[in-house]
Amino acid sequence: MYSLKELVKVQEQIKQKIILKDVLPKKITTVAGVDQSFPQKDKIISAIVVCNYPSMRVIEKKHAAMKVDFPYIPGFLSFREGPSIIKAFSRLKNKPDILLADGNGILHFRGVGIASHIGVLLDVATIGVAKSLLCGEYEEPKRVGKSSPVIYEDRTIGYAYKSKKNCNPIFISPGHKVSMKTSLEIVKASIGKYKLPITLRLAHIHADELKRKYVYQDIKTKKVKNRK
Repeated sequence: MYSLKELVKVQEQIKQKIILKDVLPKKITTVAGVDQSFPQKDKIISAIVVCNYPSMRVIEKKHAAMKVDFPYIPGFLSFREGPSIIKAFSRLKNKPDILLADGNGILHFRGVGIASHIGVLLDVATIGVAKSLLCGEYEEPKRVGKSSPVIYEDRTIGYAYKSKKNCNPIFISPGHKVSMKTSLEIVKASIGKYKLPITLRLAHIHADELKRKYVYQDIKTKKVKNRK
């Protein structure tokens, strides 16, 4: 296990490689969402759903399940969830133009959240979409469809966006190879009936389905063993 000091050093190295401008195709045709589930304390499943853009028709689903031994530590999520995301991404036949991650991009204490981290390692454009604020301050958006900047240490690091009525805002930040402006535009265009972007919601549902399947298979295996 690495010390936190060593992990901060890794994050600082990743940060130097983050690109905060649009390095994208002229026409974006695919976007994906990735989310995780934990069938056991030491098991993680990363599920990726790739959709056509802007229709949001599902093109492909892939996942990876593996052992995880890194604890949950705010600000170091990429070291816990990153390896399984990278493994799942490597299995895709249709690599997306942009990947949305359940977490932060540069909206992070050190400017390198999970979306930025995996974006650099995978060399793919990424956007972070978080359900809660990790750091910074913002003014509450007044109406659905409105956004306000998240300020941390006197600079804008993302947006608070009110996607649904009677819901808290979601927090959007560029991860890698996407500008602040485009990050907000892509997420806005990806919102359907629910609070989260369609791709992230589909990834969340898929991850939960896989979790239930994994737990069921585990119980079934234990029952067979007990009969012997």
